[in-house]
Order: sequence, then structure tokens, then C-alpha cells
Amino acid sequence: MTTFPMGPALLFCPADRPERFEKAAQRADAVILDLEDAVAFEDKEQARENLAASALDPDRTIVRVNPVHSTSFRADMEALAATGYRYVMAAKAEDPGEIGRALRHVSVIALIETALGVLRAPDIAREKNVDALMWGAEDLLASLGGESSRRADGTYRPVAVQARSTVLLAAGAYGKGAIDSIYGNIEDTAGLEEEARDGAASGFAAKACIHPGQVAAVRAAYAPSEEDKAYARELLEAARGKGGVFSFRGEMIDGPLLRQAEQTLRRAGIAG
Repeated sequence: MTTFPMGPALLFCPADRPERFEKAAQRADAVILDLEDAVAFEDKEQARENLAASALDPDRTIVRVNPVHSTSFRADMEALAATGYRYVMAAKAEDPGEIGRALRHVSVIALIETALGVLRAPDIAREKNVDALMWGAEDLLASLGGESSRRADGTYRPVAVQARSTVLLAAGAYGKGAIDSIYGNIEDTAGLEEEARDGAASGFAAKACIHPGQVAAVRAAYAPSEEDKAYARELLEAARGKGGVFSFRGEMIDGPLLRQAEQTLRRAGIAG
């Protein structure tokens, strides 16, 4: 799992709802103040004023701005300049050079949510000012002319699975964090936790939430069980003084498995 300084539960909050800012920040590990899809065009200027007047913790705040090539982008960045926030989520990221130029003074979470963005994910991850990649399922399917990223049983369609994997691999290849897409069914906390657990095990550093009620499920999914922590501790203790491959509980252990055990303890906040 590549590192990212926030998480595991990131909560979107519309920037036109300033009364929710503090509550969102208190309930999640980090808040994403949204100037893009969550705000109607006619409300965007007020949303920018709300952003400029806000004073959340810069280490736990991300601002999602409108796409770099949009007419709203410049105004978004002017509002951002009046704050102490330095983490910017670039919506519909597609052009790595554009991100490098237009957002060179901030730390970027590139939101990959179009077919072109997925194909260019490795080049975007390579940009020096990009700290993380996130993928967006529904915008991606819309860009393909599709109708839904999920089947009736809630599982992703193959094209969404491929995009998710591509973004994760691109982020990992360049040592950047990877953020998993939102889970749209707010009532299905069991399904959310299962998906978040898969994301954590696969290497995603965090998952985005669209409702405060989703935060607990994501945190639970990212927290290793007592059994997992005990196994990791015992495995690393057994590895002391051993070189190369060795046997532990009937399983052959080598370097990658030791690194996985170390990651389990890091997720649990325990020194390996």
C-alpha cells in the first residue's frame, strides 16, 4: 500500500453548505470540500466565498476544484489562494502536463474519471506535484456512454474493475497514494465495508465517502482484526535472525509476505 497522509475515510462535503464543514471534518479522517459536481453552477460563486471564509485543518482538508480546462477553474483557484489549504483534487484529470502547469504550487489528488484519464493514469501519476490518484466510477461509465458501473448485485462491471486496477497500479508504480471510489448505496453499509476491505487489502490508502454514516464502515474495514495483528506480530518475531525463506505455521515465508505483515501493523498504527 502506498502512503497518503489522510484517511482511511475521506468525506465529501458540498462547498455551498458551510454549516456542514465542521461536522464533516469532525466525523471523518479528512474532508473534501467540493466545488465541482456537488454544487449547481448558479451556486458556485457562493461556494467559493464559503471556501475562502472557512478555517479547517489544512492537513485534513482537500478542495475539489472544477476541471483545469473549465471556465470555473480560475475562480476556484483564486478562492483557494485566500485559504491555507494546499491539497487540491483535480476533477476529470486527463492531461498530465496541464496538471503540472496549472496546479504546480499545490499537492494534487488527480481524480481519474474518464476513459482518457484512465489510459493516461501512469503519466499523470508521474507528475511531481501529484500526491495521489483517485478513480470515479460513474463519471467514467458516463464518458463511455454506459449507464451504470455496477451490476444489479452491486458488484462492478468488468470495465470498472479494469479502471480501478489501472489507477491503483499507476499510483503504486510511482509511489503515490491511491484512493478508492465512493460507494453510492448509503444504506448498504455491509457492502461498503466488504468493498473497503478489498480496497485496503489490494493497496488503496483510503476510500471516499458521500455520507457521514459511511465513515465507520470504512474505518472498520481498514482496521486489521486482532487475529490479523497477532499473526503479523508473531510472523515478524519468528523472522528475526532468519535469512531467506523459512517455514511458519506450515507456510513458506519470504520477503513479500514479511512486507505484507509490516503493512498490517502499519494500518493498525503499530510499529513493526
